Amino acid sequence: MALQLMKISIDGTIDTNVEPDSAKFFYVTTEETAAGDTLTVDAGDFLQDDGSTATELPDLATDNSYYTVYINGVEQMQGLSTYTPGATGTGSLEIQVPAGGPSIKENSPVVLHIVNFTPSSSGTFET
Repeated sequence: MALQLMKISIDGTIDTNVEPDSAKFFYVTTEETAAGDTLTVDAGDFLQDDGSTATELPDLATDNSYYTVYINGVEQMQGLSTYTPGATGTGSLEIQVPAGGPSIKENSPVVLHIVNFTPSSSGTFET
């Protein structure tokens, strides 16, 4: 008998869903943050999308999430900010203002946008 390639024969389908969970938090600066300084916004200083005071910043799902920071409506480079999830006193957003660059002016809006994804898959197979 001649050599043959042996393989498994399976018919099936796989359904994959990715559900995004988006949250936005808003803050208006109360004083100028000079170049070279850091603006720190505590979780309790943010307002939620419905206008209520935030009490906690959500965790970021490992390998399935991201956050974006906007100042005065302009998206900022990721390396300028540090995000810490948690409740008031623990959760915060820190923005390092580069030395030699422009400052963050008083009354500047800061928007923190967090997106977590929840992927799931299911399948049916017949041999």
